[in-house]
Amino acid sequence: MTEWFRDGRPCTAMAVDDRAFQYGDGLFETVAIRDGAPRLWDYHVERLQTGAARLGLPAPTESSLRSELEAALEATQAEPTRCVVKILLTAGQGPRGYRRTGDAPATLLTGITDARRLPDSWYAGGIDLRLCNTRLAAQPQLAGLKTLNRLEQVLARNEWIDESVFEGITLDTGGRVICGTMSNVFLIFGQALVTPAITRCGVSGVMRRHVLALLDGKGFDCQVRDVEADELWAADGVFISNSQFGILPARRCGKHTWQPGDTFRRLAALLRDSGIVEGPA
Repeated sequence: MTEWFRDGRPCTAMAVDDRAFQYGDGLFETVAIRDGAPRLWDYHVERLQTGAARLGLPAPTESSLRSELEAALEATQAEPTRCVVKILLTAGQGPRGYRRTGDAPATLLTGITDARRLPDSWYAGGIDLRLCNTRLAAQPQLAGLKTLNRLEQVLARNEWIDESVFEGITLDTGGRVICGTMSNVFLIFGQALVTPAITRCGVSGVMRRHVLALLDGKGFDCQVRDVEADELWAADGVFISNSQFGILPARRCGKHTWQPGDTFRRLAALLRDSGIVEGPA
C-alpha cells in the first residue's frame, strides 16, 4: 500500500469535493528514489511546473517540493533509499461545476511505496508487448503532461490479464504509434533511433527526455517524429523507457519478434554510465 503525506504528516483522508476526485483536475509525477536521492529530479520538477502553468494552477517551487519529499522520506515505513514517490498536485476543493472559483488553495500530496525490482532476464532478453485496441484522443493542450485523468490508460491496461505481457503500446485515433500505457517507446533501425512525437497526445516521460539528451553527440542518429504502426513491425528493435525501470528491450509483440542488438546494448551502457542503474551489472 502507498503511504500518503501532506505537509510532512501522514494523510489518510481527503475532502471528497477536491477537484482531483470530481474532475481529475490536477497533475502527478512518479519519481524513482535511488540511494536516497530523487532520480531525474529537475526533469520531474520542470514537467510539473510546466503542467501547472498550462492548467492554470499555482506552480509549487522546487524548494517546497523538495521539502515535502524529504519530510515524507524521513517518516515513511518503506525503504527510504529505494522506493517510489508519487507527487500529486490538485486544484484543491471547490463547489460543483467545471469552473474553478479561484480562491481554493491547491492540494499537494506525497505518496511513497516500495520499489519493484524487475527480473534481470527482462533487461537482457526482452519483454513481451501487446498492441492495445484503445486509441488515444488528440488534445495538444494536454499532450506531454501527466494529468490526473488517466482513463485512456486505464482502459488500455485492462485489455489484458496475461502476466507474461508487461506493457501495451497505444496508437492515436490516426493510427500513429504514441507510447505505452506507462512508458515511452523507441524504434531501432540499424544505428538510428526513432521515438514518436508527443505533440497531440501521450506523456513526455522524463526517462525519454534523459535518453534523448544522452544520444546527443554520441554518434546516434535519433529522430523525434510521427511514427506509423507499420514502422513498429519493420524496426530492427524496439525498447521502452520509464522513470522507474530505465529502459527495457522488447522481444515480442503478437507474432512479431525482435532481438536486443548492438545499438540497444550501446545505449544501455550509456544509460548506466549516466547513473541509471537498473537490472544486471
